[in-house]
Amino acid sequence: MSAVNVMSSAMLTGQSDKHLATLSGNHRLQPEAVNAFFAMQTAARQAGFNLQPASTFRDFARQQTIWNEKFRGLRPVLDAASQPLDITHLNDEQRCCAILRWSALPGASRHHWGTDLDIYDPDLLPASQKLQLEPSEYEDGGYFAPLTRWLTANMTNFGFYRPFVDNHGGVAVEPWHLSYVPLAKSAEQMLTPELLLSVWQDKDIAGYDWLSHHLEQVFKCYINNN
Repeated sequence: MSAVNVMSSAMLTGQSDKHLATLSGNHRLQPEAVNAFFAMQTAARQAGFNLQPASTFRDFARQQTIWNEKFRGLRPVLDAASQPLDITHLNDEQRCCAILRWSALPGASRHHWGTDLDIYDPDLLPASQKLQLEPSEYEDGGYFAPLTRWLTANMTNFGFYRPFVDNHGGVAVEPWHLSYVPLAKSAEQMLTPELLLSVWQDKDIAGYDWLSHHLEQVFKCYINNN
């Protein structure tokens, strides 16, 4: 696998996949992150876990669909307790902030970078249960809690961390979301409000009027708040 030296703006915002290599099936990450995950996966297997990706790269169009459908009431929006939220009477600001708790803006998702992935252990998932990617599955008492503890103790040895492990009032806690530090930190620095606004030109972004006037605030609360 060849390394990616510098990410282009298109790679950073999910409009190019030229920086990616296959992890497994349809899952893709940057080559260096793939190798790091394979090493961690091997160590996890030796500890008795079947560490697998649930979600890896997501392109701009996919994130745009998720965002727009949530904003327009075509897809559920969850509250802080992971319960469906009635957005019917919410204004644009309230809708955007509610969605941002669980979903990134198109062009601003860490899943665009090829550095981040959601993980689980299919062997720990009860046969009758569908994966939800909700905190209760991963926290104490949840069926993925042993995997969470193992990752907490070992993931830094392979270059990974959890960007959404603490609740700062912005993005919800996501114990399943891992990020490969050596590549993700540089991507964080490259992504700016100005770049995102340039990417949004001539694109359908629900809530654009409010977002475009408050993007600095959004970055501070939901994008650079980890």
